Amino acid sequence: MKHKIYPILLHFTLLGLSLSALLSCTNRKEEVVVVATQHPNPYNITVPQFFPTQMNIPADNPLTVEGIKLGRYLFYDGRLSGRTESDSLMSCSTCHLQSNSFECGVNNFDNGHPFGLSGIPTQHSMLPLINLVWNNSGYTWNGAVYNGNPTTNNRTLEDIVLIVIQLPSEINGSAQKTVETIASIPIYPPMFEAAFGSPEVNIDRICKAIAQFIRTLISSNSKFDKYMRGEVQLSTQELNGLVLFTTEQGADCFHCHGGGGNVLFTTNLFYNNAKDSVFNDVGDRFHVTFNTQDIGAYRAPTLRNIAYTAPYMHDGRFKTLDEVVNFYSEGLVASPYTSTFMHKIPNGGAHLSPQQKSDLIAFLHSLSDEDFINNASFSKPADLP
Repeated sequence: MKHKIYPILLHFTLLGLSLSALLSCTNRKEEVVVVATQHPNPYNITVPQFFPTQMNIPADNPLTVEGIKLGRYLFYDGRLSGRTESDSLMSCSTCHLQSNSFECGVNNFDNGHPFGLSGIPTQHSMLPLINLVWNNSGYTWNGAVYNGNPTTNNRTLEDIVLIVIQLPSEINGSAQKTVETIASIPIYPPMFEAAFGSPEVNIDRICKAIAQFIRTLISSNSKFDKYMRGEVQLSTQELNGLVLFTTEQGADCFHCHGGGGNVLFTTNLFYNNAKDSVFNDVGDRFHVTFNTQDIGAYRAPTLRNIAYTAPYMHDGRFKTLDEVVNFYSEGLVASPYTSTFMHKIPNGGAHLSPQQKSDLIAFLHSLSDEDFINNASFSKPADLP
């Protein structure tokens, strides 16, 4: 009997130990904490009709709904400067105004030439933040920020955000101050958690969020776009301007600015467009490539919303479209470095008649996208002070 009873006693002994251990754990009130990881929702850009399909979105910063929302808030928050004093606030939106296609406009700052919190002016006039998700040729007037740059902090839009935060001629702050200030604002840690999976605020995430927002600034609903889609007809004057724009016999604009099939209205490449014969600007394309043919060359900016983005040229020398058209008509200056696409250089310009000039400007105005400059999704959040 002894040997038959022992297994039963052992069974109850082990059961008792298990119950005791369970009760002991219960008495200590130990809890198993389950960490819920948030996954932001992917945001897919709907490519407008006739637009390119190849977009410049880094693999380590995919677009998300939450990231774009955070970036929009940061884009407009003056405390991005790392300061909270009313006279020391500055954000991306301080200079990049939606009403001017995210450029500052000729009536702001010093005739459209912005300056930072230090009072130091920027090296060049501004480029509008528009359709940059299709720019695969480098950023800024000389393309110094580009994929493959051996300088690892000068490759992407994300890098430009950090440069702007630190540059004396712009926000004139520091990464540390910006992170500390943004982290101290109650609305932001939850937004960072939604966008990146944890509430940590760091400069990498700040730059990534703002870059995400900028990549969504897409303009594709001008009168010209509607014409291309067969929704409206251009006026006779606008059509005449389109012909001038897209032919070598006319104004010959299309080699650098596209047109017709290139609805971005820029090649995103760099040209010496015969503005000068003397060159001493260290910010031209030559100082990126060190190719002498790039002396005096700068990016051909998009002509979309061109009516909103004065002043014009890398140095903002022209304040009106009339001045620009007059320059290309009879003001070209020859030099050994002039782009071979400047076919009118032997005659000093295209020599357009007053009517042709008027037609060309009418066409350029058809590239204005009022929906873009009034899009509430791109504007300052209503609950942001």
